[in-house]
This record gives sequence, structure tokens and C-alpha cells, in this order.
Amino acid sequence: MSDSYEIPISIKTKRIDELIVQDKRLDGRGLLDYREIKVETGLIGKANGSALVSLGNTKVLVGIKIETGTPFPDTPEDGVLTVNAELVPMASPSFEAGPPREEGIELARVVDRGIRESKAIDTKKLCIVPGKLVFITFVDIYVLDFDGNLFDASALASMLALTTAKMKEFSVEDGELSFKDSLISLPLQNHVFEVTMAKIGNKLVVDPSLEEESAVNAQITIAVEDAGNICATQKSKTGSFMPQEIIEAVKIAKNKAIELREKVLGGLTQ
Repeated sequence: MSDSYEIPISIKTKRIDELIVQDKRLDGRGLLDYREIKVETGLIGKANGSALVSLGNTKVLVGIKIETGTPFPDTPEDGVLTVNAELVPMASPSFEAGPPREEGIELARVVDRGIRESKAIDTKKLCIVPGKLVFITFVDIYVLDFDGNLFDASALASMLALTTAKMKEFSVEDGELSFKDSLISLPLQNHVFEVTMAKIGNKLVVDPSLEEESAVNAQITIAVEDAGNICATQKSKTGSFMPQEIIEAVKIAKNKAIELREKVLGGLTQ
């Protein structure tokens, strides 16, 4: 075999690269355009809240469950947030049944970090008895169909599920917890939106599809809260970003977060 032999580049990947240079994409979107976003809520009757988000052909279902438990020793007066992600095998040939894989663990951590660092949930209001009993908010993410950009779809579905979640009204007297028949909203004080940008060639593209992810050099996800502040970031893939590209990505993320908020939560937070 000749030393000059090279592995052929995927025709589709090469086409993606060619189009990006012209500020075009395979599916006709602009570089900074999201795919069509569809949302549904209240799909899981036994959950405290739930939401299904479709980002193009990527579909993510999130369920919220609120239960009582013990607080962490270092935050005795705060409720607990727990985020889990399951990559359902039917969603992609690359997903397998069994223990959580690295991709699922990373997905859960990225979503968790955005919610936690934005202080979206007022955890103080979920304390029942300091140091002994608090409410635990479970955010369970199920990837039903994978066609790229799980971070944004999962973060959107999680935020929508939390925003629409209900729990029983409660009271505490002499350290005893009692519930009422009426329902109240989960105590939210902020919202967070994650915007993922992929670097293809020397261009940044928003919401990369699965096809585009095959051509990605580097990828960054930036979480933006209501006031427009950056509260978390996640860099993925093996490539790197120049300082000016990071600055550009932050500007894009802030603008797209406003767009996502109006599109997904506009009718729920008025």
C-alpha cells in the first residue's frame, strides 16, 4: 500500500464544507438559524410536569418528579436538583441499552449545570425542615429521536417542563409536613437557554444537525439566563476556538437565547 494513500472524505461531509464557505447549509437554513421547533406539555399524567421538544427531527421528552428526601450536608436549607438522561436505543443505531454511557452523562451534566448556575429554581423554598427534609426535583431526560444537537433540545424541554410543573401546596407545623388539595407552581426565579454552535471550517453555525456534526471541528454550548448573563459553557469535539470566535459565539448565544425564550416560553411567562 502506498504511503500517500488517504482515507476518502465523505461526499456529504465535503458538500457540507463547500456550502458553509458560501454561508449555506444542506437543509437550506442560514448559518444562525434553528431548525423548526415544536413543543408540547403535560404529556405524562403521573409526572409533576413534562414537555416534548422537537428540534427538527431531534425529539426529547422530559419528565419532572418532585419527592421528599434529605438535603446535602453542605446545603442543609436547600432543596435538591437531580438531572438524569437516557439515550433510548430506538433513537439512534449508536445508542445501546444498559448503564449510562459517557454521552448520556455529559448531556445530564450540561443541562444540570445550566439550571443550577442560573439558579432557575428557588431551592430555599423547597426546604421543609433544615438539615432533615427537603423537596427533591428530579429532571428525567429521554432522547426519543436523535438528529443532532441534544444539548439545546434537552435544555429547552427541561426548562419548559419545569416552568409548567405543579406540586401540591404544603405547610409545615412543628416540623410536620402536610399537603393541601390545591396545586402550586414549582418556585422558579429564572430561566436558562442553551445555544450550541459548531465550528465548520472557519464558520460558526447554530443548531448543527446530525449530518453537520460529522463535519464539525469544534463545538461550544453557551447557557444564557433571563438577564442575558452567561451562566455556563461546555466545549466539545477535538478542535479549538480562537478568542475572537469565542467572543462572536457569546454574542450569537445571547441573541438566540432571546429568540428561544420568546418562541418557547413567551406564552407561559407573561
